[in-house]
Amino acid sequence: MPQSLANIYIHLIFSTKKRDACLSNEVRPDLHAYMATVLANLKCPAVLINSVEDHVHILFQLTRTATLSKAVEEVKKSSSRWLKTQSPDLDSYTWQSGYGAFSVSASNTSQVANYIKNQQEHHRKKTFKEEYREFLEKHQIEYDERYVWD
Repeated sequence: MPQSLANIYIHLIFSTKKRDACLSNEVRPDLHAYMATVLANLKCPAVLINSVEDHVHILFQLTRTATLSKAVEEVKKSSSRWLKTQSPDLDSYTWQSGYGAFSVSASNTSQVANYIKNQQEHHRKKTFKEEYREFLEKHQIEYDERYVWD
């Protein structure tokens, strides 16, 4: 086959260090825009980014020439640096070390985007830990509870 083609969607989830509720309503829209720019520069366009006080959900298209780990590293590293410049309260800001990345079929992107869009509503009923455990179980990912949280 002379041409390489791919259409890979990823639902990425990661939280603030120790799930500190430090992402204010004021900073989140600019944070989302910044993350979208980082992904666009990697040729991995964001479909939707949303967050609550302690974690972020990103639906993006992974280009065929980038690795998942590189895309995640760039988004987290760059946005952490950017967040530190936004407020004295965030001058020592850091994301958790890990992340969850889940494949999404092209036919399911609108449902996942809708889920991401409604994070504030969703988290009135469920904590991040409950939500994340459900994702791990739904995607049949074995995990050790001792190493999931930092």
